[in-house]
Amino acid sequence: MAILKASSPFFSGCSSSASFRKTRVSALISNPNVSVSKILNDEFHRRKGLKTFEATNPLVEIKPANKEEIFNSMVLRKMYAIMDIVADRAEMHKNIGAQRDNWNWLLLNSVNGMTVTASIMAGIVAVGGGGGASFLALKLSSSLLYMAATGVLVVMNKIQPSQLAEEQRNASRLFKKLHEEMKTNIALGNPDSDDVKDAMEKVLALDKAYPLPLLGTMLDKFPSLVKPAVWWPEEKAQQEKLVRKVERNGWDEDLEEEMKEIVGVLKRKDTEEYIRLSKIVLKINKTLAICGPLLTGIAALGSALMGSSFCGSLAAILGVVFGAMAIVVNNLEHGGQIGMVFEMYRSSAGFFRLMGETIESTLGETEADERENGELFEVKVALQLGRSLSELRDLADASHPAHSSTHEEFASKLF
Repeated sequence: MAILKASSPFFSGCSSSASFRKTRVSALISNPNVSVSKILNDEFHRRKGLKTFEATNPLVEIKPANKEEIFNSMVLRKMYAIMDIVADRAEMHKNIGAQRDNWNWLLLNSVNGMTVTASIMAGIVAVGGGGGASFLALKLSSSLLYMAATGVLVVMNKIQPSQLAEEQRNASRLFKKLHEEMKTNIALGNPDSDDVKDAMEKVLALDKAYPLPLLGTMLDKFPSLVKPAVWWPEEKAQQEKLVRKVERNGWDEDLEEEMKEIVGVLKRKDTEEYIRLSKIVLKINKTLAICGPLLTGIAALGSALMGSSFCGSLAAILGVVFGAMAIVVNNLEHGGQIGMVFEMYRSSAGFFRLMGETIESTLGETEADERENGELFEVKVALQLGRSLSELRDLADASHPAHSSTHEEFASKLF
């Protein structure tokens, strides 16, 4: 019977329960400040298998959070807030770029339709001759369509819709890149207030480089001086550092010399080449922008003068031939998206200029530990130029004054 009692779970549970109640009662007797209701509540939760939580004493002072933790939390909140704005900007520029690309094709089709119709009308008048009411209506309609096409062309050539679309595409891509940079910065470590300031400056620089409005802040589509596109904040002037051998953080004297030679090649070859191409495309675009409205205007004048006694045949030539020429010119300018090509070349020159300034800014840091790791930096530069590490070093060696040749290679192999 004794063995049965000892081994039975029922009697074992009863024994433990009795001992627990005995302990609680003795605790209550020895400490009268203990609440009876609390003991009963704990016993109820223990039997139900629930965890008992201690109530917080309202008189106990809560220890304030560490000031550094609060500051880091606020920095993260600011970074995430800026990331939300950057993501919104990227989507906004993407949508507006698509809209302005539609403008280009819709306006071009409209102008071509008006010009073709006006030319056909002028041709009918020239072939049919006579001076009836029907021919007068065709003459007036042809002249009005030519004048309308001239007005639309003046607006198109002023705003250059294809160039506007390319600007917005570039802005969307750069905002997405900034968003990913901020995500990486947060993932790699705790950002500080300098990172917040840097992110805000980059957002404002992009807003300035690629404005959304057409009126007031639109970029000059026919600048007198062609410069590379600049979409990054201006770097503060770095103090000239003493030439010394650095052997920390992946940097050494050879790598510094290599980066300096790369900067020289970028300035002499790549940036200058794309500035030269930008100037050529700009001249072509200016010529076509002037010729398009001029041809439709002359065609409108010729269409209006058809049937007159002193210049009937010449007016017919002006009305039909110049109208056909206007169609060709407009398709070359806007169908060929000459404005977009100009903006693409200008942005490419800006890309190489940014690379050069980034390398110079990195070399301007006097302490190697304050720079980005040298090996990682070299890999990034090589990939941005579409080269392997060995090709990048060969380029630097070939551009050195001691090994310079008459035909210097471009730094970039991408475009």
